[in-house]
Amino acid sequence: MKQNKKRVREIALDLLESVEKNQSYSNLLLHSAIEKYELTGRDAGLLTEITYGTIQRKLTLDFFLAPFIKKKLEPWVQQLLRLSLYQMVYLDKVPERAVIHEAVEIAKKKGHKGISGLVNGILRSVQRNGLRSFSEIKDEAKRISIETSHPLWLVKRWLAQFGMEKTKAMCAINLTAPMQTIRVNTTKASREEVLHRLKAEGFEAEPSEVLPEAIRILKGNAARSSVFESGMATIQDESSMIVGYALGAEHNETILDACAAPGGKTTHIAEKLNNSGSVVALDLHEHKIKLIKQNAARLGLINIEAKAWDSRKAGEIFEEESFDRILVDAPCSGLGVLRRKPDIKYTKEEKDLSVLQNIQLDILDAVAPLLKKGGVLVYSTCTADKEENEGTVKKFIETHTDFEPTALTDLPPVVQALTDDYLLQVLPQDFGGDGFFISKLRKKVQ
Repeated sequence: MKQNKKRVREIALDLLESVEKNQSYSNLLLHSAIEKYELTGRDAGLLTEITYGTIQRKLTLDFFLAPFIKKKLEPWVQQLLRLSLYQMVYLDKVPERAVIHEAVEIAKKKGHKGISGLVNGILRSVQRNGLRSFSEIKDEAKRISIETSHPLWLVKRWLAQFGMEKTKAMCAINLTAPMQTIRVNTTKASREEVLHRLKAEGFEAEPSEVLPEAIRILKGNAARSSVFESGMATIQDESSMIVGYALGAEHNETILDACAAPGGKTTHIAEKLNNSGSVVALDLHEHKIKLIKQNAARLGLINIEAKAWDSRKAGEIFEEESFDRILVDAPCSGLGVLRRKPDIKYTKEEKDLSVLQNIQLDILDAVAPLLKKGGVLVYSTCTADKEENEGTVKKFIETHTDFEPTALTDLPPVVQALTDDYLLQVLPQDFGGDGFFISKLRKKVQ
């Protein structure tokens, strides 16, 4: 067991280095590391916890370590100290002496005696002297930034947009693990049936209180369940499922999903059409289109047509006014999914958001002529940022006078209560889903 645990910490250190150096996505690296080293159960859980946790709390860990570090360290040594301190502060089940011993062994293996002595000295000093207090930081925005490990520019931006209370709550929940939720494929099964099957297979699950087709997984990974394999359900966040309601597709309609991969919303729309009509799914990359097709096949959906195409050039392959409804789930900063991709916090910069808005507007401009008169356009993102959300919609309406806002209606009650006419901003603390934005516009008939 000890040998395994040691290996887990070494793997975690490699992952942390790779995320920092190559700006790789932690979720993808973690997934492939678990497969590569054939980790299961407790070891896979520990690797996930210490890798995500260390990234999630990087600014806080650096604040705690700062008084004990007297000179510039090599990046891997800094990562090893963060990784070790994360376990000492946030994991109850691992004894501190074991963490320190493990860190020293890794330092010996990766470096030399001097480095292992340095690592030992720093961690023992922290253990002896305790952690400094956040109350040292007098500036409120800076204190929230360090305490919840969010970059200062982002905290200041959220304070200006959402106020103190919402910002604090959002930063706090971003440090917690997200809940896995699945969407029942209503063309194949009922929620009761899926819940029954999950329980029979040893999963702990409960019906969502937010959406009638959603189930929350309390224990186990639903991707390894028979309901997933047989296409009775698929993995999708509750916030993301709201889009299917907002779009309101009706029997036999033709729908365009302009930025579709990996196909969660595409397949949801197809299910709501009960396999009638057609959903055309576009995405830039061939490998992502393959993923949409695989998902559609697993779910038994025959009304999806997926093709690799830049939605900014959609007018080249589709006639004007050929769709009843269009969904633009646009590329965005992803600030609503920081629990799933904690590394985004440190790689994004404020200037990136305005670059993204240009892409969002380009896509909206390109698909607008393809919508029939009287048709519905839904614009959504998985971010919490007013410039990318309300700002983008406002700019679009200003330059497209043939479009008008239309109220979001017929949403599940919990969600309906959060709407503001044609706009909906879900924050992660609202019901535990991802941060998400949805707006609804209609193309004027005259």
